[in-house]
Amino acid sequence: MPAELREHAGRHYAVQFHYALPDDSWAVELSEAVPAPAAWAEIPNAATHLPGPAFLAALVPDEDPGLEPTVRIYSPDEHVIPYEIMQWFMEQVADQVERCRIAFEQGDPEAVE
Repeated sequence: MPAELREHAGRHYAVQFHYALPDDSWAVELSEAVPAPAAWAEIPNAATHLPGPAFLAALVPDEDPGLEPTVRIYSPDEHVIPYEIMQWFMEQVADQVERCRIAFEQGDPEAVE
């Protein structure tokens, strides 16, 4: 899944999805987005920002619905997360939890992607 971007108070944030193989879970990561390379400015419809290093990640198990999703904080630095951005991130996590549980019930792990 590609990253989703959102701007809030002049700062850009990204939510990115990927499969975390060691955890057997989908990772939903929140980061502050960084500007795309200047050379991309000439490419039509190119992204203006890209996900930066994740500072918050939710791990959503997809093989056992009995396991609870967890949230991990990856940051040696302090990050202030605006409420609106945190709410957006948690909505993305809730959607991923729902997709994983539906796919598990239907026996279709490919449906989560």
